[in-house]
Amino acid sequence: MRALTFVLPSGTIIDTQAPNAEKHFAAAEPELAQGLLDLRAELLADTELAERVKRKYQIRNTNGYVLAAFLDAETPLEIFRRILVGSEGTLAFVSEVVFETLPSPRYATVAWVPVPSIADAAALVPGIVALGAEACELMGGASLQLAQKFFPGSPEYWKDLPADSGALLVEFRADDLDELTKTENEVEDLVKDVHMLHSVDFHRDHETMALDWEVRDGLMGLVGQMRPAGRALVIEDVCFPPDRIAEGANDLMEILGKHKYTPSVAGHAAYGNLHFTMVTELGKSSEQERYSAFMEDLVHLVVDKYDGSLKAEHGTGINMAPFVKHEWGEKAHEMMWRLKRLADPHGVLGKNVMLSEDDGINLKEFKTTPPIEDVATHCIECGFCEPHCPSRNVTLTPRQRIVLRREMARQEEGSPVLAALQSDYEYDGIETCAVDGTCQDACPVDINTGALIKEFRRDESTDRREKIALRVAEHWAQVETLSRGAIGAADIVQQTVGTGLLTGITDVLRKAISTDLMPAVPGPMPRPAPAKMPSTTRDGAVAVYFPACINRIFGRDPDQDRRPSLPQMLVEVSARAGKPLWIPEDVAGNCCATPFSSKGYVEADKWMAAKIVDSFWRWSEEGQLTVVVDAASCTLGVTEEIKDFLDDEHKATLEKLKIVDSIQWCADLLPALTINRPLDRVAVHPTCSTTHLGINETLESLAGALAHEVYIPVGTTCCGTAGDRALLHPELVVSATREEKAGLDETPVDRYLSANRTCEMGLEQATGRSYESFVYLLEELSRPS
Repeated sequence: MRALTFVLPSGTIIDTQAPNAEKHFAAAEPELAQGLLDLRAELLADTELAERVKRKYQIRNTNGYVLAAFLDAETPLEIFRRILVGSEGTLAFVSEVVFETLPSPRYATVAWVPVPSIADAAALVPGIVALGAEACELMGGASLQLAQKFFPGSPEYWKDLPADSGALLVEFRADDLDELTKTENEVEDLVKDVHMLHSVDFHRDHETMALDWEVRDGLMGLVGQMRPAGRALVIEDVCFPPDRIAEGANDLMEILGKHKYTPSVAGHAAYGNLHFTMVTELGKSSEQERYSAFMEDLVHLVVDKYDGSLKAEHGTGINMAPFVKHEWGEKAHEMMWRLKRLADPHGVLGKNVMLSEDDGINLKEFKTTPPIEDVATHCIECGFCEPHCPSRNVTLTPRQRIVLRREMARQEEGSPVLAALQSDYEYDGIETCAVDGTCQDACPVDINTGALIKEFRRDESTDRREKIALRVAEHWAQVETLSRGAIGAADIVQQTVGTGLLTGITDVLRKAISTDLMPAVPGPMPRPAPAKMPSTTRDGAVAVYFPACINRIFGRDPDQDRRPSLPQMLVEVSARAGKPLWIPEDVAGNCCATPFSSKGYVEADKWMAAKIVDSFWRWSEEGQLTVVVDAASCTLGVTEEIKDFLDDEHKATLEKLKIVDSIQWCADLLPALTINRPLDRVAVHPTCSTTHLGINETLESLAGALAHEVYIPVGTTCCGTAGDRALLHPELVVSATREEKAGLDETPVDRYLSANRTCEMGLEQATGRSYESFVYLLEELSRPS
């Protein structure tokens, strides 16, 4: 950590990298600054305690405040800057952090090393670390048995591993492939005389390595998914001296079993750091007694037997606050209390979180986990979903949506708190959720909070709204025509008097009607798409081309010519590559059904889902021809999302169809095309749909064929457009693209590429950049010179 900005309870704001920051800190907080120096002098004077502090931080330790800061720095601000790491908001609010980063070697190789016991696995750790392992993760055989059932593609031999066996997941990295091969051979030499339960098979392909790490990171989620409703998942981590990891792991599993918890551990073997979980119902006194007895045994094991750390990576929290004194001793514990009172004299920050005067605080005020809707009830509130959520900077994250729903479930009927929560939840929870499902990709228990919100939207629907939605679906061709006409009229106004008039008119209407029903015009709107599809023929076509309705309605940006259209470009580039496409004459009126599913219109969704499957079946000559779709959200809709709304017959038909996205299609065209004059740099926005479809790397590879450099800004996630959400709630898109826009503002590029028209529209409105389908640039750069 190079620097940070923090706010003290007094209101003082300090940026540690600002000029004269040290003087500003001393002047604004003289008692805190002097108190830090006094504590440092006291620690240095007590050589025995100073040596203990050094020794305690030779292994991982996050239990209590970082006393090593008094040994690592000499000035008040530099001391305090270090102490804030791991302080969990109990000393100050940290508003910004600047990190140093390390280069990541270009190549990686990963392997599992399965052996008869945890002790055997631990014995291999020093040798593997000495060879330069980037990671050396310890797993138990019972965990891998479980993983084999739930992670498709995991090694078959796992199901036959003894429950008490052990395994290491090792990863090595290098910038040179020959060096990587040399390391692999050295590992094989290291284990050649060891009793192995399976050969050590190194692999370097991205998908297999990703699965390995998904297994390593996902076991906590499996336990969370399998726990009974209403029970809590408690996650803890401890650290033993690395050279005693095997002994510590066996002792830890023994006391877990003694107290009837699952005796399974996993962790970072090279550092002696072990994680374990407990499923319990702490609202019951019997469970509290069992839990309390386990914690007492754990403290005596880790601290008294091994002089280890009760917390290794995770924060101290309320659970370990009563045991900080036991681990550190009375004097060090008192120094931590003095530090707390210096920084937070009135005790307003994080009461009981790091330090507590109540030795039984960890057995009080347990947070209940009342059952809620099935799709979300197993949430463990870890927060892995939050960085991926489009609404994270404007309203709620997926975790917060579920936490608030649980709070509603705790309230009695008629409670004023319940009424207030329900009122606020309409906008914060439901209207501003993009239902994009990217939260599920990061969730260890596989929860799609968007599915929860769709349930709420369906619940809010009425018979009248369902009937109207069904009529809209049945007359979708007319909807397309009317939409193009409205966009054309808006385009005329835009071209003559500018966008401002449209924005003003819609703002007035939104206030009068509803911000969730009346669309806004937050920026320049695209031109209407040409009503007529490009001329194609069935004879000689190698695939059916389904132009998505968003590409049949929305055309190019207003500063560009209306033609050529996206369908025209895809038809031309496909023909150029020797793979002509055919667009059916009756394509109008067909839709992927996503506009109806996202709003919770069940009957309309069912009707349109069946229609599109029937159309694809007929157009493809009963599955003989591939169907190409030119919008990633529509590809996802027709391959995955409509399945829940199809009857068995249509599901069976869908399974027989081969449907590919234009990204995959064009990647296959590339070998037959010559790219002339590649650009210097292009920016790419992978959408939530390309993420779900698993084709982000394909899109990036395509862009890499069109430019020397492909730029994806740090912080790029779902853009939040979500069909019409960008027009109903423009603030959602601004929130979702905040970090992405910051990257674009700093990095000039030649073109902005994506693969979904509504996303491209939202991105332009939020970032000011003209995003278009990659197909335009592919066609342009592959034209014969």
